[in-house]
Order: sequence, then structure tokens, then C-alpha cells
Amino acid sequence: MQNIFKQIKGDKAIWAIVALLAIFSFMPVYSAASNLANAGHTNTFSLLVKHFMHLLLGFVIMFGVHKVPYKYFRGLSMVMIPIVFVLLLITMLQGTTIDGANASRWIQIPIVNMSFQTSTLASVVLMVYVARYLSKIRDKEIKFKETILPLWTPIFLILILILPANFSTTAIIFTMIMMLAFIGGYPLKYLALMIVSGIAALTIFILVAKAFPEAMPNRVDTWMSRIENFTNGEDTEADYQIEKAKIAIATGEIRGLGPGKSIQKNFLPQSSSDFIFAIIIEEYGLLGGVFILVLYLWFLFRIVVVSHKSDTIFGQLLVLGVGLPIVFQALINMAVAVELFPVTGQTLPLISSGGTSIWMTCMAIGIILSVSAKREELKEQEEAEDNPLAILSEAI
Repeated sequence: MQNIFKQIKGDKAIWAIVALLAIFSFMPVYSAASNLANAGHTNTFSLLVKHFMHLLLGFVIMFGVHKVPYKYFRGLSMVMIPIVFVLLLITMLQGTTIDGANASRWIQIPIVNMSFQTSTLASVVLMVYVARYLSKIRDKEIKFKETILPLWTPIFLILILILPANFSTTAIIFTMIMMLAFIGGYPLKYLALMIVSGIAALTIFILVAKAFPEAMPNRVDTWMSRIENFTNGEDTEADYQIEKAKIAIATGEIRGLGPGKSIQKNFLPQSSSDFIFAIIIEEYGLLGGVFILVLYLWFLFRIVVVSHKSDTIFGQLLVLGVGLPIVFQALINMAVAVELFPVTGQTLPLISSGGTSIWMTCMAIGIILSVSAKREELKEQEEAEDNPLAILSEAI
């Protein structure tokens, strides 16, 4: 056991936060999964075991990634961009539809017979790729025309492939890229131009999709109805989910009903994934909800610290690029549960059930830990160089 802990490098606070979120997730997932078991999918214990295996594999991914020197992620991002493009293309061409809407989000992994959501992998790869490019041009005069092909073309091609089936993920990735570009010193006038271009591209897509719905299965009607219903309060399935989530939150009060005692889990769709925050508050009260929020804010603080201490521009942008989306997604999930945001289908990182989300979140955290591990290594070398006894022992 001691040998294992010796192999763990990087920011210890981040390790602690991830461990706390993972451990805390078992009770609400076990409780909320009972509605899936009651629906005849399987028994509750097997769903808990499945969640445990997802987390275990996630921690293996995180451990393996954090052992890789972060400088190698520069080259890997360039290799992965075409691979991600092909995977997304295959996913979209599957033509999976629900009620005539494009629902091609997953591909089946051969042999192991597991589904994988390609857009989550694309999100991490894109953020690493953007961090690499921005660090490369940081000290140069930036000309917009020179950045179109190497920077914005891969971004828009990938986002176009994600958009038909998953608008919320597309919007989050685009927002995070804009934020990272702003932090990375990309000129504001060019960013404004890209935002306008993104809005124009979305508008054109919506118009074409509405004009030719059979030729291009899409979820445009679903997006628009969710936004309209959020603003005017009409009764729909999404409103039903929000209503049950609000009842769960109101029932929880300060201390909650207690572990496993949620009532709304039996009525709330996606209670173990998209709306698990409502179940957490129902069972653990306002105190439990604040505890989870504090953990994510603590994580945000630690990634800012790790970024600030990084020895390279690429390291700084890399940490923010893969770390900020995790916190942003968590805040969106919580905002949806309390009806501050339209229903998006975004899970609560490291707590909601679901394999791909957990694995890609752990991959992103592993990258952050890799950057912080490099900083620790440099610090240890500096301390050794300043210690005359250490120098003498090496000479002997």
C-alpha cells in the first residue's frame, strides 16, 4: 500500500477532492438507481457495482495519465484530432434517431460490448489542442488569417459533428474554448468575430434543419422547446423533471430525509445522472448540497493554483483548458436542478452514473495532476541543489 501511495504524484488536494466526490457518489447513485431497477432494467446492487467499476477504471485512467509527462500531450493532441474527427463521423453516420431526432451520441466498443460517448473525448482533446496552439503563438504577433486553418478549422469541424445530436455539449465546448482563448491572450476583436461566426453557423444550421428535417435528423425542435418552455413555463416532459427536482429539493430542507430515503427518485427521470443533485439535497439536505458545491469550488481553486505554479505557458493553459469545463459542467448541472438553467442533459462530474463521463473527467484530472507533478519534481530538484548534504551524498 505504501508503494502505491509513493507512486501518486501531483497536487494532493486534487486527489483528496476526487476521492471525496467518488466516495460520496455511491450512496446517492445506489439510492437513485432503484427507479431503474424497478423499471425492470436490473437490480439495484448490480447498478452500484457497475458504478464502482466505472469509477475504478476512471481512477486507473487518471493514475496512468498523471504518470505521463505533460509535454507529450502537445503531440498527442495533434494525433488525436483526426482520430476524434473519424470517431465523431462514425457516430453521426450511425443514424440513430429517437422520435425522428438525431440521437447518435454513442458508439459500441468491440469485444467488451460497452458504449462510448465520443463527444466527451472530443471535448478533452480539443481543449488540449487549443492550449497547445495558444502557447505556441503566445509571444508572436497574432494574425487572424494565419490562425483560421490550424486553430479554428479543426474546432468548427468537430463542433459541427457534435451539434446535430448534442447542442448543450457543443455550446459548452465552444464557450470553454472562447474562455481559454481569452485567457491565452487571443485578440478580443478576433474572438468577437469567432463568436459572431459561431452564432451565424448555428442559425444557418437551424434554418437548414427546419427546412429539411427528413434529410437531416436533428434535435432542433427539442432544443427550442426546452428554451421556450423554460421562459414561458409551459408543461412538458422537461418541466415534469424540473417540477419533481424542485419537490425533492424542497423536501430535503436543511438536513435531508436521510441516506436512501428519497421519495422523488421513484418519479424523477434520470435521477441517477442528470438530476442526481436534486436527490442529494432531498436525502442530505441543504448541508449536503453545499458540501458538494464547496468541493467543486475547492477544485476550481486548486486548478488555478496548479496553473499559476506551472513552469510553462502550455502547462498553465492546459490545466485551465481541461479543468474549467469540469467545474462549469458541475455548475450547469446544479443550475438545471434548481431551475436556473434549461434542461441540458449534463451529468454531475464524478458523482452521476455513466461510464464515459467519469472516464473522460478522470483523464482530464490526470492531465492536471501531470502538470502539478512536474512542478513538484522541479521543486525537489531545486531543494536538492540547495542542500549541500544532498550534493555530498550523491558525490559519495
